[in-house]
Amino acid sequence: MHIDARSIDDQSVIEGDICIIGAGATGLSIALEWDNSPYKVILLEGGGFDYDDKVQELYNGKITGHPYFPMKSSRLHYFGGSTGHWGGMCSTFDEIDFLKRDWVDYSGWPVTYKDIESFYPRVHPILDLGPYEWDAKYWEEKNALKRLPFDDNVIWNKMWQFSPPTRFGTKYKDAIVNSKNIHLYTYSNVVDISAVENVSAVKEVIVKNYAGKQHTVKAKYFILACCSIQNSRLLLASNKQSPGGLGNDNDVVGRFFMEHPHYESGELWLKESNPLAFYEMNGLRPRAELAISKKMQEKLKILNATISLMPLEFTKNKISNIKMWTYDDPRKSMDSTHKYSTYDKRNFFDRHFMKSKLYKAYGFITGIEQAPNPLSRVVLSDEKDALGVPRANLDWKMSPLDKKTVFKISEILGQQVGAAGIGRVRLPQFIVDEKTDSIPPNYVSGSWHHMGTTRMSDNPKDGVVDANCKVHGISNLYITGASCFPTGGAVNPTYTAVAVSLRLSDYLKEQIKIIT
Repeated sequence: MHIDARSIDDQSVIEGDICIIGAGATGLSIALEWDNSPYKVILLEGGGFDYDDKVQELYNGKITGHPYFPMKSSRLHYFGGSTGHWGGMCSTFDEIDFLKRDWVDYSGWPVTYKDIESFYPRVHPILDLGPYEWDAKYWEEKNALKRLPFDDNVIWNKMWQFSPPTRFGTKYKDAIVNSKNIHLYTYSNVVDISAVENVSAVKEVIVKNYAGKQHTVKAKYFILACCSIQNSRLLLASNKQSPGGLGNDNDVVGRFFMEHPHYESGELWLKESNPLAFYEMNGLRPRAELAISKKMQEKLKILNATISLMPLEFTKNKISNIKMWTYDDPRKSMDSTHKYSTYDKRNFFDRHFMKSKLYKAYGFITGIEQAPNPLSRVVLSDEKDALGVPRANLDWKMSPLDKKTVFKISEILGQQVGAAGIGRVRLPQFIVDEKTDSIPPNYVSGSWHHMGTTRMSDNPKDGVVDANCKVHGISNLYITGASCFPTGGAVNPTYTAVAVSLRLSDYLKEQIKIIT
């Protein structure tokens, strides 16, 4: 069922069993789990079914710290959320990502890899992925391809699968609109979360829109399913009863913002020309990236990371995508990126897929897990948006460990290439110098991967939600998505974010039986 909140009476009261705030990948994944159930689900989306620049403006804010994409254009604010410009790359987290590592401050999840891995197979039909198969040998044999001859104890082959990509706003619109028990309210921007007197439970949320309408939503359970920046912004802005914001008794909300920094970190020159077909981006066929083994991460005390290989002519931009993505309007930023890219004047498939051509020189792009850093954070601005909510400002910071990781894995790859006798690696000067403060800004790219800010922990002093994604100290408020990640791994977050959401949905199904 669909209701445009601009068309109903002002000051309407909307009631249901579960209120989901946000209709992106995670919010829709949870909502669809409750379709045809006896429970009334209220699904709140701040935008409509299409891009609206006035609604998008509500995401605007300022950037401090390391340069980053404009706040307004780094996420999409309409039904389907940022899956509207998602690239579709999917891979699993690794077991080490969930462990407490003595060389990574604030590492360790309150759940295990197996706790999340058990939900991965259910993600595949949601994201239109292939079989639940992540073993490199399986894909090597299936596609008659061959991996590079490296020592698996040092560098191993991590597989990726590709969603088409699934546009949630297109694929799942009819299912939501035609559902009898899911009530989608578009143009329903949550501007405040109100709790009971002792702030032990959420009582209601207030929604507004540009039509001047305000409504109240009441439910037994509330789930924040916005992006990492907006989840923390809502908690921080809901500060009438708790001066620091809801769930922020320990000043953790908004902290530990993480990304996946990417670097053009070297060149691979082969003795013999080779298409490296096992590693190429070729349609929807699964591909491998080079990953650093758990053993080497422990030995060198570095973060998780992957290395993507692309023909050298495709990687010599010498300008980061942060410097390409320059406009507040995401559509203009997309055009700007194409203008500066070496892929310009090629169609989409020619830009992104190598088509098994022979190349002798490859550039490698290193993508790293970012160390959790409490100083990398989202804070509220003194400026308010058109609906009266303080804007979110982002102060993105990186650490010496992030940079050390880039240096070390580049060296490791060079050593492995030499030991295998297949060629040589040429490293940029900033890596040869091994100075942890010497990475030029032009080399550092972002991934549009927002993680952290409402991190998961057993101890309220270290995080915002518990192992079941419930906000510490608030009995009926939950948060889902990548904002709950204590660490970010070295892979795109959507696949795991949906798995975390399915886990939360199953937990709530058990909880709601207790109170009904």
